[in-house]
Amino acid sequence: MSSSRAGQPAQPSDLVDVASLVTAYYTREPDPENVDEQVAFGTSGHRGSSLKTSFNETHILATTQAICDYRREQGYDGPLFIGRDTHGLSEPAWASALEVLVANDVTVLVDADDRYTPTPAVSHAILVANRGKVSGVSDMPAGRGLADGIVVTPSHNPPTDGGFKYNPPHGGPADSDATKVIAAAANAYIRAGLDGVKRVPFARARATVGTYDFLGTYVDDLPSVLDIDAVRSAGVRIGADPLGGAAVDYWGAIAERHDLDLTVVNPLVDATWRFMTLDWDGKIRMDCSSPSAMASLIERRAEYDVATGNDADSDRHGIVTPDAGLMNPNHYLSVAIQYLYGGARPQWRDDGFVGKTLVSSSMIDRVAEDLGRRLVEVPVGFKWFVPGLLDGSGPFGGEESAGASFLRRDGSVWTTDKDGILLALLASEIIATTGRTPSQHYAELTAKHGEPAYARIDAAASREEKAKLGGLSPDDVTAESLAGEPITAKLTEAPGNGAAIGGLKVVTESAWFAARPSGTEDVYKIYAESFRGPDHLAQVQEEAKEVVSAALGS
Repeated sequence: MSSSRAGQPAQPSDLVDVASLVTAYYTREPDPENVDEQVAFGTSGHRGSSLKTSFNETHILATTQAICDYRREQGYDGPLFIGRDTHGLSEPAWASALEVLVANDVTVLVDADDRYTPTPAVSHAILVANRGKVSGVSDMPAGRGLADGIVVTPSHNPPTDGGFKYNPPHGGPADSDATKVIAAAANAYIRAGLDGVKRVPFARARATVGTYDFLGTYVDDLPSVLDIDAVRSAGVRIGADPLGGAAVDYWGAIAERHDLDLTVVNPLVDATWRFMTLDWDGKIRMDCSSPSAMASLIERRAEYDVATGNDADSDRHGIVTPDAGLMNPNHYLSVAIQYLYGGARPQWRDDGFVGKTLVSSSMIDRVAEDLGRRLVEVPVGFKWFVPGLLDGSGPFGGEESAGASFLRRDGSVWTTDKDGILLALLASEIIATTGRTPSQHYAELTAKHGEPAYARIDAAASREEKAKLGGLSPDDVTAESLAGEPITAKLTEAPGNGAAIGGLKVVTESAWFAARPSGTEDVYKIYAESFRGPDHLAQVQEEAKEVVSAALGS
């Protein structure tokens, strides 16, 4: 249920006590037998809060040692790039990681200015370092000199949270084969009281590491992936809000180095995020796809041709236009695909496919079909787009949660992790080269393909029910129709690559729903869409609960 204070400025009572948060990081010891206090990698690394004893020094020391073990087993002996965002727990975890990495004789590279580093800048750094050594996931050499990375971030999560994710030499999120090994080893170290974890004092570690100009390398390279000249020439007025996150220095540098009419709307960094408006549930959350969290920027939309927001590690984007306000992420992804594949990138492969997650809008399906492009639908998680981005066969990959990346203009890899800065700047390129805002482009798409209604809701589920939902087969679904239409597909594997989706997707001619268990709450998420309007969508959502309950036998 939405909070009555959603979209309102945060009050002192909403703010985290950062001192207590950091103290808990160093003083609370996880119970290795408590599943809620173990290391667990989701789609974007291990996340938790020190106040819940799910993200503490013990977790990070053990996880970093497990990463050192893993990269040694894989033969990765090049530099490890490490970045952090602005969350209160990120710097303590970054410091803990350095102590272990240096003790394991890893060549570590930190930001040259000792500042924050967006996730896409780390991915970019890894790929630049590995250029000529890595051409695809399938031929990843277990060889010498390969670089990898760690990003200390819980992404858009509240200020109480911390996060820790590993990016191997392909530059994208580690796949489940790697994260299962790393998590198991980390939990084994915790059960052993950290016996076997190597560590040196922080002062020694900090004095040993090398530096890397993440910001300069990334910002100076942007013309290779975007038509920056067109944006400059058109004088597009850009408002960029880092939402107190890691992009804070990057946007100012982009404006200065590329001579753009770009204003950094809010340059403040504060681990309490006291300047945020509250999200839909009354929590502080740096979700740039949420109208509530983006309320202050939406209010200023008339001041700019386009205004953009990023989450704390800048891997997500929010696009605000004067005519429509904050765009739904699915709408913008559809526009980006139409623009990029529709002639803006002639050097991309003619047979390059469009990548989307299976819970993204079917508008993307219709756009891809209209463009004559193959659609590859994959499970939730950006890691599934890495192979296509790396070898150029899938020039664009996007998620419904406002995460995407795409190739350089010459068809070579840019990043293999989500890049919110890139997608935000693409909106300016679209305006500069077409004279129309992305929201105006989306109106053209709906006039041609129909207008979908899309929403996500939660439904209660026990831990046992969530586990069963994650292991369903199509035969468990006995329903033959959904909201008055025959069911045309029952999916528990993604059609694009045959990978398990960890849930269920049911499709009809004009609608679909997907149900996936939450990794952090006793609920499952129902994503649903209908091209027959909001009332039909509501019917789909209600019947989805019945279909899932019947499949679970509850």
